[in-house]
Amino acid sequence: MTQLLMWTMGFTLACLGAAAVFAAVRLFLGPGAQDRVLALDCLYMCAMLIVLVLGMRFGHAVYFEIALLIALVGFVGSVAMARFLLRGEVIE
Repeated sequence: MTQLLMWTMGFTLACLGAAAVFAAVRLFLGPGAQDRVLALDCLYMCAMLIVLVLGMRFGHAVYFEIALLIALVGFVGSVAMARFLLRGEVIE
């Protein structure tokens, strides 16, 4: 890999780490349940993107499978939380 690509991946990891920290702060200090659900969505998205960038940096296919699992679990969690906030129950 070129040196520019390595620097870019490092900068991307730093930015995604900062976004994850800000989302974690919103998760703990959020005034409402909706804010906390959105922060949790942002947090799992940042985690997935961090794993993808690490997969590109190290060149292993396992990272991409882990990112796919994070995306699937995060999506199911988001749908469950949205249902709970709208109806008060997850399973009908």
